[in-house]
Amino acid sequence: MDRFYSLAHASINFHFKQSPRDFVVEELPLYEFSGEGEHLILFIRKKNLTTNEMIGQIARYLGIKNKEIGYAGLKDKHAMTKQYISLHKKYEEALEGFNHDGIKIVSKTYHNNKIRIGHLKGNRFYIKVKKVNPTSAQKIDEALKNIQNEGMPNFFGYQRFGNDGDNHILGEKLAKGEARERNPRVKKLLINAYQSHLFNLWLSRRLEINSLVKSFSAQELESLLNMPNHEIDKMKKQKHPFKLISGDLMEHYPKGKLFELEETEEDFRRFNERDISVTGLLCGTKVRVASGMAGEIEKDYDDEINADGARRYAWVYPEDIEGRFNQVEAQYEMNFTLPKGTYATVLIEEIAKRKIN
Repeated sequence: MDRFYSLAHASINFHFKQSPRDFVVEELPLYEFSGEGEHLILFIRKKNLTTNEMIGQIARYLGIKNKEIGYAGLKDKHAMTKQYISLHKKYEEALEGFNHDGIKIVSKTYHNNKIRIGHLKGNRFYIKVKKVNPTSAQKIDEALKNIQNEGMPNFFGYQRFGNDGDNHILGEKLAKGEARERNPRVKKLLINAYQSHLFNLWLSRRLEINSLVKSFSAQELESLLNMPNHEIDKMKKQKHPFKLISGDLMEHYPKGKLFELEETEEDFRRFNERDISVTGLLCGTKVRVASGMAGEIEKDYDDEINADGARRYAWVYPEDIEGRFNQVEAQYEMNFTLPKGTYATVLIEEIAKRKIN
């Protein structure tokens, strides 16, 4: 299935390539560091390195294992990124001699706990796109305004699927015991790619349904969607661009408890006001699945695999969006904040309404 996009405009022409000059991301920590404790907290600026490569460089310099260094999330390689890492403060003095062209220690503090995966609120991005004419700049302005007002789909970005975009193929074989991978980290990465691939297919299908609901009459939709008329009527009445379906699993936003949509006016009001959001399935074991009509759609993108499953927000809300057009340089600069797990490149593709990699 081709990817569906949420915005209604035609595709916009501009040039974008990830580079440290045009793609900058700063991690927003989940909590304020106390300034005391046995863990040294380093604010690191890196470029042209993955998070794992950066951690590997520091660990090798100190003669320790990578796992002794804590981090909250993985950051892009082809970018200028700023993130927090933690290690025992006994290494502070040894780090004074550390030097690497792609790594700079910006600041340091202390905390009682090690930083762990997920210990971040979100990320703040600066992105520059090029070869932008005034007409395209106006379209980008409008697209950013729509995303600010209505949110966007939470697809996994192309980075999730490897350089050739096909990690999910081997991931499926590993998840079903049809292939082997000795490195547990690599194996998990590949299986995650398969789960992400199915999630993206499901989300595209839901966006396709949204588009059909907007474009066709209820009578036409009965045969197009193979849904009962009362379900279509409920979607037609919804104001939100993402149409909820009976049996959808919702979650408090931006974090909280999972629960089933009851289709009350209160549920729809809370969804419109960003108090809750809809979730999609990352297939696997130990995961709750949707029911009703939503479950009928979801099961087409489910699979029995040997991995833990999860739910992921299908719709998210970027914040503090800013856009500036430089007509002399034919460039457009934008800043925005995304919740953790959301890809900036997906936002750029939503604006462009096409693949950018």
